[in-house]
Formats: sequence, structure tokens, C-alpha cells
Amino acid sequence: MNSLAEILEAYKAGTLSLDTAVADLGNSLFRDLGHSTLDLDRARRNGAAEVIYGESKSSEQIVDLTAAMLEAEHNVLITRTSLEVHTALAQIAPDSIYHAQARAITCTRRPPPVASTSIAVVTAGTSDLPVAAEAAVTAEFYGNQVQLISDVGVAGIHRLLNRLPEIRDARVVVVVAGMEGALPSVVGGLVDKPVIAVPTSVGYGAAFGGVAALLGMLNSCASGVSVVNIDNGFGAGYLANMINRL
Repeated sequence: MNSLAEILEAYKAGTLSLDTAVADLGNSLFRDLGHSTLDLDRARRNGAAEVIYGESKSSEQIVDLTAAMLEAEHNVLITRTSLEVHTALAQIAPDSIYHAQARAITCTRRPPPVASTSIAVVTAGTSDLPVAAEAAVTAEFYGNQVQLISDVGVAGIHRLLNRLPEIRDARVVVVVAGMEGALPSVVGGLVDKPVIAVPTSVGYGAAFGGVAALLGMLNSCASGVSVVNIDNGFGAGYLANMINRL
């Protein structure tokens, strides 16, 4: 049994012994896999299951985590991963999808309800697309409609203005930019929706691996702009989903 309610109902009905119920309650909260302790109760507490961060994890570890999540009837999102890991998942999750640009894997067996409102993910340049794709895949995984608008940075502001009606239609706007990170401030001054700014590590030397963009976004004079960490497309997509479903 997977959920607290199922275990307690079974114990109440007399179909589950006290010892078994106690053991099942422990297993419903977390799963000790030796290398990892999977939080199985997160969906109940936070509304979304644990996400597997794939960076520095072996294929075997990710397969173990995925198998445990699928057994618990959770949908699976793996970020910062590779095609090699997707191949390793073939036996236990042949229905999983590898999103190459986002470097993410999704396996959705219990589709979430689709939100009636949408999220716009906007990039300053084409080089920002991998981070934007991670945000978009994350938001879509949680059942959001996503409009991806690419390469409309401030060096050619007319490109942004041309797509403004689509951006304004969204309930939340994720803006992804490297270099000097100016685009979120511009978008924040043109829309009446919350803007989630994502600095990327795109840029030459004095961009300092995204620090210049991060500081520029944190100092935005536009109201309603919040900022996540450098290259954190997942964090932006997750937060956009939460806002879109309020």
C-alpha cells in the first residue's frame, strides 16, 4: 500500500494487522535505497513528488530511484541527465521520454489535470534555450500549457514587442537571459503578470558565468520580478507552476 489513507483504512477495516500497518506507514514516508533516501511523502506535503536531480548520480542510482517512485505510483521527473541514463531506464520505464535540449527525462503514468491558464517562457537568445527548455519541460510535466518564445533579447527590442500579445496572455512569465541580464526588467515593465527571471551562464569573460546577469536581475527596477539561481530552469518552471495554479 502506498498512501497513508489506504493504510489507515485497511487497519480500521481489520484487513491489516497493527505490525504490518506500522511497517507500511514507515515505508509510505520514505524508502531507504542504501545510496539514497527517497522522500515518498513529499507529494502529500508539497503537492508534488520528489524530483530526481541527475547530476553526479550514476545510471544505477537513477534507475533505483525511478523504480521506487514508479512503485509508489509517482510520476517521475529527472533533471540534468543524459541519453545514457534514458537508455538504462528502458527496462523499467519504456514509456519515459528524454528531452535532449532540457537534459531531462519524464515518465508520466498519472497525467495531472491541465491548468486552464498558461505560462510563457521567454529567452533573450538562442543560447539560453537549454535553460529555458528545462523550465518549459518542468512546467509541462506538472500539467501547464507553455508558450516558448525564443531569441527576443534587448539587442533587437522590436522582436520582443512583436511577441508581446502572446506574452501578455500568460498568467506567469519566465524570462531567461545571460550576458547583462536586461530582458526581465524590460518584460517586467510591459506586463501585469509575475515575472520569474532566470540568469544563465551565457556570455563572455566579465559575465562571470552568469553572475553579471544575476546581479542585474536582482537589481531590477521593474516591480514584480523575482529571481532564481543561475541556470536554474527547473526552479523557475516549478515556481511558475505553483503560481499558475494558485
